[in-house]
Amino acid sequence: MSRIKAFAELARLDKPIGTLLLLWPTLWALWLAADGMPDWHLLLIFIAGVFSMRSAGCVINDYADRKVDGSVERTKNRPLPSGRVSEKEALCFFAFLCVISFILVLFTDLKTILLSFVGLFLAALYPFMKRFTHLPQLFLGLAFSWAIPMAYVAQGGSLSDIQLWMLFLANVFWTIAYDTYYAMVDRNDDLTIGIKSTAILFAQYDLLIIVLLQGLALSLIVWVGVIEGLSGWFHLSLLVAGALFMQQLWQARHRDRAACFKSFLDNNRVGFCVFVGFAAGFFVH
Repeated sequence: MSRIKAFAELARLDKPIGTLLLLWPTLWALWLAADGMPDWHLLLIFIAGVFSMRSAGCVINDYADRKVDGSVERTKNRPLPSGRVSEKEALCFFAFLCVISFILVLFTDLKTILLSFVGLFLAALYPFMKRFTHLPQLFLGLAFSWAIPMAYVAQGGSLSDIQLWMLFLANVFWTIAYDTYYAMVDRNDDLTIGIKSTAILFAQYDLLIIVLLQGLALSLIVWVGVIEGLSGWFHLSLLVAGALFMQQLWQARHRDRAACFKSFLDNNRVGFCVFVGFAAGFFVH
């Protein structure tokens, strides 16, 4: 049981927040492409795919950070730095999860299958970027947003639709914002061990830039709603999302580690709120 628990921790089964933050934009894209309720088989495929690919991303992230996680208070007890899972086992587990994800995408169409290779590349690339750039959160945003064109195309949408790429860009901005809150938790440790992040890059302007990114994300999503002619319920949901963003800012105003982490976690409510807006916006006119 201890071995199973170690692999479950490696895949973050005990911490579903990342899966949820990846799931909500995927559902936005499915509802947007379908003009309402998407096909059931695609809904199930993408829910399972989000679960497997997020787990794969966590595994390769821990593999990339295996030499430094032991020096960070929050991560020193993870399965790799603690020795409960070997490096070879982690890579095999990553490959297994990628195969599961690819099997799932085979039940979609050719365009979606081809797009999935880009998604795999971005998922594998992100963990190594924190060594080379202060913008690893940008690469996480790209990785976490790539399910949007995949889901949109699978449901019958076109890659040339402007609302698709507006939603994609909105999610990139949102991801950079919430992952900066996450990076603020580790900022002191990262400075010590030489890991780069937007929290370090933005410095004393971190909260201001987070708010600007959140504002850009909401503005683009509002624009999508206008293009689609969504009902007032959609726009009401975005007002609530904006209020939730302000609550996060107030909560993290002193940059306390626990408060910043709580603001990161609270983005799950934002994602859910926007999803409810898409669902109601198409259903209730």
